Amino acid sequence: MDLFDVLSLLGGLALFLFGMTVMSSALEKRAGNGLKNILGSMTSSPWKGFLLGLGVTAIIQSSSATTVMVVGFVNSGVMALEQAVGVIMGANLGTSVTSWLLSTTGIESQNFWVQLLKPSSFTPVLALVGISLCMFSKTQRKKDTGVILLGFAVLMFGMETMSSSVSGLRENEGFIRLLTLFSNPFLGVLIGAAFTAVIQSSSASVGILQALTATGSIPYATAVPIIMGQNIGTCISAVISCVGAGKNAKRAAVIHLSFNVIATLILLPLWYLAESLFAWSIADQIATPLGIAVAHTVFKVIALAMLMPFSQKLVQLSRWIIKDSPGGDETSLLDERLLATPSVAIARCRTVTCNMASLSVSSLQKALTLLESYDSKLADEIREEEDKVDMYEDKLGSYLVKLSAQDMTESDSAVATELLHMIGDFERISDHAVNIMRSADEIHAKKLHFSGQARQELAILSSAIHEILDLTLESFGKDDLNSAVMVEPLEQVVDYLKDYVKKQHIARLQKGECTIEMGFILADLLTDIERVSDHCSNIAGCLLEMEHDDLDIHEYLRKVKGGSVKEFNDYYEYFRKKYAVAE
Repeated sequence: MDLFDVLSLLGGLALFLFGMTVMSSALEKRAGNGLKNILGSMTSSPWKGFLLGLGVTAIIQSSSATTVMVVGFVNSGVMALEQAVGVIMGANLGTSVTSWLLSTTGIESQNFWVQLLKPSSFTPVLALVGISLCMFSKTQRKKDTGVILLGFAVLMFGMETMSSSVSGLRENEGFIRLLTLFSNPFLGVLIGAAFTAVIQSSSASVGILQALTATGSIPYATAVPIIMGQNIGTCISAVISCVGAGKNAKRAAVIHLSFNVIATLILLPLWYLAESLFAWSIADQIATPLGIAVAHTVFKVIALAMLMPFSQKLVQLSRWIIKDSPGGDETSLLDERLLATPSVAIARCRTVTCNMASLSVSSLQKALTLLESYDSKLADEIREEEDKVDMYEDKLGSYLVKLSAQDMTESDSAVATELLHMIGDFERISDHAVNIMRSADEIHAKKLHFSGQARQELAILSSAIHEILDLTLESFGKDDLNSAVMVEPLEQVVDYLKDYVKKQHIARLQKGECTIEMGFILADLLTDIERVSDHCSNIAGCLLEMEHDDLDIHEYLRKVKGGSVKEFNDYYEYFRKKYAVAE
């Protein structure tokens, strides 16, 4: 092996790792909503969690990415530690898919159809299709598919290059002496773990081992301990990601690490015990890419069969290693580990925004009840809820800005923009709740009273606001466009009612039936109520415009108010009759 072979090996390794990274990232992006739907099926059942981890890892071709997501979910409180065990175990098996794809490099046959299965035969076609999709496709999904094909082609080309460059080592005495060191099982495990920890990908590490089999000098006795070590080394991503996380997130990383360490501690001695007792000839046979894939998968399957029944024991072990503190374990609303998977991060942002929306709507509705019956405890709750809503807006806004800097699909990018628009409206609704509460405070402290007619008018207006808030929350929380369509007509009715109440108050003021002081309070209330309905209109308009891939909310509202939207007039008349006042 001369200098040019070394350069070829380094170039092949670079292409291999680059192709692996590009393909994995593109698969995550291409999965998009599909990945969100799979993660939405999370369950406490270990077996269903196992299938979830298996499916996600098979999609994105990275057990490291899956386990980092699990750490993020556990840290966010979305996934319980008991749920995480099955997902982690499934991820361990799912990553073996890559080794089977890479094993095709070892195909040798003179048969035309068998030769077509060799990467050197089909990767040029994949590369041509991939570059064509990237250059000429107009849709982002097709472009992402093209990137996947290109990444896979580069990966396989790098694999072939590495195999070709190291093939000459079969006669190199120095290389053979080096391999004798790896025949020590503990050193083999250590080398496999260390190398995988450095490149943070067991799939890539196994692929490199498969490429080295081209030397014809690596027996299974040497390869098997390295494979076991590789499964330990892949845990480094989860371990690194849990730094600074809550205790349950750290426990999830410990479960991932302990699963592979325990499996290695049990299976490695059994491997050598079986070899000595039964004199297996397989240990001395020269490894092939296919054999490496088989050994890699068999190790994972046996490990799962042994440890799956003891999944709760792994949870207990993690709790023993990472002990509870007196203050308990805090969770993070939005974990930055999820930023690496934008589709999942977007789903989490929407869930947190739903919580924020429910809190804002609840706070405003509580404030309206204070106008009818004052309660100081309820007023304190409104203040506390407004602080929580402010916290939600701050965290969501910062997180969404960071998320927008990631490479996202068009649909995810649109949702991020949608959420940035709407969290401001939800935060303002809670601000108006505090304003209404303060008006109620003033009425209660000064022992003021509205006239009977004013109370009736405010009751009608409050009922309309309750409904518009419910419709807004339902349209956003359930993505219900039918409810969203009803918001703007009701907002126009609220505007009409506000103007009507204001005119009636002026008339009562002229007759001496109302005081100027109560007039100021009423004016503040009407302003807050009108603006709440405006924010509801903004949110519903945003949802409807997003459905048509257009975020020009003001243009939409202009069309609605101009009567060009069919449903508007019907709903407007319906709400006018429902909230009719005596004129």
